[in-house]
Amino acid sequence: MNSIEKLASAITMVEEARGVPLSASCVVHRGEMLELLDEVRAALPTDFDSAQKVIASRDAIVEEGRLSAEQMISMAREDVARMVEQTSIVQIAHDEARKILDEARELATQEKAEVEEFIDGRLATLEVILNKTSDAVARGRERLAGAGDKDALAQLSDAD
Repeated sequence: MNSIEKLASAITMVEEARGVPLSASCVVHRGEMLELLDEVRAALPTDFDSAQKVIASRDAIVEEGRLSAEQMISMAREDVARMVEQTSIVQIAHDEARKILDEARELATQEKAEVEEFIDGRLATLEVILNKTSDAVARGRERLAGAGDKDALAQLSDAD
């Protein structure tokens, strides 16, 4: 029986004790009451020690829970910050990739236009050369056709 139960027994003894007429006093057996109170006194330090240990362990558990909660909150904040950072890094990377692709497309279009202009210029030059060559061939053929009318000796005599 712990000190609380013993104190409850002492109270019960006083409540059940025979009352003294015309007074608030009662008659209890002194030896039983003293024995019970001595047991209470002996048990109190042990019970107080046990209570203090429970309170100390409760405080330690509460502190451990608080530290654990703070640690979880800190980790959650770090995770959120990392996710936000990764999200912004990914967005920046996408934007940069889009910019590079746009620049590459623009450069390709510009270079294609320059190459087509260069090729067109070469083809125009070749066309002029071919036209002159065709004209020269045509003139040569005409001369050959006209040379058939005159023989080679007549041409020589005409030249004199």
